This record gives sequence, structure tokens and C-alpha cells, in this order.
Amino acid sequence: MTGSIALLGQPNSGKSTIYNNLTGSRQHVGNWAGKTVEKNEGSYTYKGRKYTVTDLPGSYGLSGNSDEEIITTDFIRSGSSELTVILVDASQLERSMFMLAEFASLDKPALLILNMIDVAKDMGKEIDAKALEKKLGIPVLPFNATDTKDYEKLKMLIADELKAPHRLKVAAPEKQSEVGADSREKFEWVSDILANVTGTNKSVYKMSKFDRLMTRPFLGKIICIGVVLLAFMVAMIIMIPFMSIGEMIPKLLHDPVDKLLTGWNVHPWLVSIFSTMIPNVLYFTISMASFVFGVNIVFGFLEETGFLARAAYQFDGLLSKLGLQGKAICPMLMGFGCTIGGACGTRVMDNWGQRMLAMSIVWAIPCASIWSIIPVISGMFFSWWQTMLVCAGILLYVVVTMVIVSKVFSKKLAPKESRSGMIMELPPYHKAHWKHIIKEAFFKAWDIFRRALGTVTLVSILFYVLSFSKDGNVDNSLLYRVGTFIEPVTRFFGMGWQTFMAFVSGAFAKEAVLGTLNAVFMGNNTLMEATFFAKTAPTDTALLGGVMSQAISPAEALAFMFATTFNIPCLMALSTTYKESHSLKWTVKVALFYICNALVLSCIVYHIASLFM
Repeated sequence: MTGSIALLGQPNSGKSTIYNNLTGSRQHVGNWAGKTVEKNEGSYTYKGRKYTVTDLPGSYGLSGNSDEEIITTDFIRSGSSELTVILVDASQLERSMFMLAEFASLDKPALLILNMIDVAKDMGKEIDAKALEKKLGIPVLPFNATDTKDYEKLKMLIADELKAPHRLKVAAPEKQSEVGADSREKFEWVSDILANVTGTNKSVYKMSKFDRLMTRPFLGKIICIGVVLLAFMVAMIIMIPFMSIGEMIPKLLHDPVDKLLTGWNVHPWLVSIFSTMIPNVLYFTISMASFVFGVNIVFGFLEETGFLARAAYQFDGLLSKLGLQGKAICPMLMGFGCTIGGACGTRVMDNWGQRMLAMSIVWAIPCASIWSIIPVISGMFFSWWQTMLVCAGILLYVVVTMVIVSKVFSKKLAPKESRSGMIMELPPYHKAHWKHIIKEAFFKAWDIFRRALGTVTLVSILFYVLSFSKDGNVDNSLLYRVGTFIEPVTRFFGMGWQTFMAFVSGAFAKEAVLGTLNAVFMGNNTLMEATFFAKTAPTDTALLGGVMSQAISPAEALAFMFATTFNIPCLMALSTTYKESHSLKWTVKVALFYICNALVLSCIVYHIASLFM
């Protein structure tokens, strides 16, 4: 016998935390039928009975026209779940209860969870849960989603309610014909419900010194950027031990596996796969998962302490011009360090459309790997001050790309009619629950590793087939044949077959660009080694620069740098975007846009530069 429940609440109400703690690893993620909106379903067992849990899309109400609200309302009306568990933020109860006011008109079995009750108490707020329960006619449970001790009470209450469900006994607020009256009626309904239920032992709220600084128009933005960049550094420090372990795998396995399989007369293709590709795929995915782990720890800390809300307040006006919420500033700043971290950071966005649009824009931000190769390549052809101009030009085009991406994709992902100004109450600062943060971060990192491993392996095999040659000579690889065959076309876009090969390998990993250039211009290493051992194999940049400057023009070098910078970030970022969005269609759309954007930009840069160089 199975019981079914649905979790309903506004964004950041704690739904995901409760869902993860209830279902653990017994969950799957996808999209709702016909909609690109994330669908989370899982299960748990309590006293021999199985319970299925649906985490409904986070939304601020049920009467709007957004995909999230339509899906949530239709799901509840359909009776697909036997019980709706409604979550509200106890520290901001009056605002959070608006969802309950909208749910009241649906007349379905429910129970109410007063989440973050510990935060409300720290603020001096008092809530009489029994009085609220008596007024509503449904069970009311004071709760702390980060405290695992509270879940036994929740599971027991759910089991009891499925046996004898309760419905709201208070009438839903009536709609009015006057514009805005509907919301006004609901807020009045909430006020009536909370009368003689809530109180406070703190009469006057005083804004902290830090909040006075954070809410200043200019200084607040500088502080926010500084804190996020510091958080990125912390995330990097967290990932280093795990990444170091992953880095050992190719070094330890390559030579022994190569000798063993070669001694067994295994075909060279298979030898390369098992000795070079698979160990490096493990290294790549471990690196990806470790960075996700670090990013989720710092983001969990920033969100739980209340900083993320301040950052959203500071940048909401600026980012609204791109169709985004202020919360997007954190993943965007993370993108300067690593696109993977930026893509994962978009989990703080309120709905799927905003999240997908944020990931699309994060792709435009050059990551740390780009900044490690562009100055090197530029220095082979240009003076130091010209290199500075190249970097400035790249940063300028970052802004242009962000605007173009917003214009192209926001109509579908975040249409103007669905946007609204941000109205928020700054949450209080409070201590982070480290046990909960680390547990959530580990769960997400493992999920990324498990699901990305297959994608990275598949694409790596494809690249392996294209780049393999029996004797290691680049000229005998399929990629060379394809590159030379289409060179008349790539020449129009400003790249010869050598730079085009490096452009393709840069889509796999930006660190591979210098190694690939070394392989195609100087004949050192195979393309496989140049790509998979990019981080460990040294490149003599001075010698490479001398050869390249004789083989290609400064105009081609400039076009190549812009094309590489604004191509798809890397295979791992592509995989992460797909895993985070659960939409192959939109991931492919964004990837095709960036490939086309890079080629068109390369063409323009090359033909203009050729006039002056």
C-alpha cells in the first residue's frame, strides 16, 4: 500500500531540504510532460508503508499564469496526491501565508509546516501553533528542516493524516473585480487568521551596521562582489584535496594499463581508451563533482546566513534588464572562476526559466582557464599593451554577448509579462547549520558525478575516434582529414585547419588549446595526449610562439582567440548545464548559439583585423 504526498511552498521555503531528507537517494529528476519545468519525485518507507513524494515547483502563488503555477495548481486539483504538505517561512509568516490563502480555494486535504521556527524564535517572534491549528482546521507543525530529529514527527503526522485527512475549515477569500483587489482580499484573510496567533518580544527592529552598508547603492555592490569572489576562493580551496586525488588516477593508471594491454596484443585503439581516455574521464568528473561540492557549501552558507537575499536586493534592478532576478549575480560572478560552478549556482533562482536563462548568460563569462591561455597566445603575436587591449575587447564583448543572449532566449524563458519587481523582506542573519550544508553539498556533488560520468565518457569516445591515429601522427587522424577538407570554409571564418582543430579541442577543455596547438604546429604528442594531459604536459610557449608567428597571421591569431573565448565553455560545463536543466533541447539550443556566435565573431574580427595588420 502506497501513500502519496505533495510538497507546496514558495521558493526558499525549505521544500528541497525536506524533500531530500525524506527521500534520500530514492528520487529521480526530469521535466513535467510538455513543459520545461523541473519535476522531482521520490519515495520513502515508514513503518512498512511506502510513501511517494512530489516536490511541486516553487512559486509565489497559484493564481498566476507562469508554467510553475499552472503545473502546481493542475497537479493539486487533479487529486494526484492524497495530501498536500504546505510549507511557510515562520520568520516571515504573514508574507509566506499568501500561498495558503490561494490554496484554500482548492478545498483539498492538507497540513501546514511552520519551517524555520528556530529563526523566528531568534528574531523574538512568538507563534501559537495550537491556536493557528484551531483556526485553520488542519494540523500545524512547528519545524526546522535542517534538524533531522524533527522528521520522525513529520512522518508520523503524514501517516496519521493519510488515514484521516483534514481540510481547511476557513472559507477562501473571495475574488473581486477591481484590479488588485484579489491580492488585497487574500492579505486581509491572512491578517485575520494570524490575529491573536503571532506576537513579538522585540518592539523595535534596528538595522545592523553591515546591512546599512549592504543596502547602499554603490558600496553594497562592491561588498557583495568581494564576498562572492572570496566565496569562490573558498570553494577552490575545498575542491583542491579531491581534485588532487582525481589527478593521481591518470598518472597511476596510464603506464601500467598501457604496458599490460600492449603486452596482450590488444588493438591500439582499445589501449588508448583504457589507458588514456577512461582514467582522464574519471579525473574530469571527479574535478567537476569536487567543484560542485565546494560551490554548494559556500552557496549554502551564503543562503542560510541571509547574505544571498542582500545580494539579490543589490543587483535586482541591474539584472532585470537582462530578464534575470538579482540572485543571478552570485552564479555570474562564480562563472569568472568556473562555468561549472556558475551553472550549479543557478539553483538559487526561483523558477526553471530564470535558471535556464541564467545558465545561458553564465556561458558568456570567460572562466579562469580562458584567462590562463589568452594572454599567452596574445603575447606570441602582440606587445604587452596590445595584449591588454585584446583582454579589454574580450571583456567588452562579454557584455554584448549577455545582451544578445537575453534578447534571443528571454522571450521564451523569461517573458516580460511573467516578470515582476522583487518585493522582499530581508531575512535575519543567523548561524549556518553546517551538518545540513555539508550533507546537501555532498548529495548534489555525488548526483552530478553519477549522472555526468556517462555524458563525459560518450563525448570523449567521440573525440577519441576523431583524433586517433595509429602512429600518433596528427596528419593521419580523422580530425585532420575533416579539418583540411573544410579548411576553405573555416578560412572564411578566419581559421586555418590548425587553429580550427585547437578551436574544436577548446570546446572539450580550454586547457587543451595550448597542447593542441603544440601538437598541430610542432608535431609534439598526439591530439589525444594534448587534450587529456593538457594540465600536466608542459608546453614550450616561446618555441611554439616562434613557430606559430611564422605559420599564421596576427589577424588569424586574434580571430582564433575571440572564437575560443566565446565558444561553448567546455564539455564539463555542457554536461553540467544539461544535468542541471534536465533539458537536452535547451542545452543544444544554447550550445548551437555559442558555436555560431563564436564563428561569426571570428569572421568579423579576422576580416577587420586583416585590413590593419
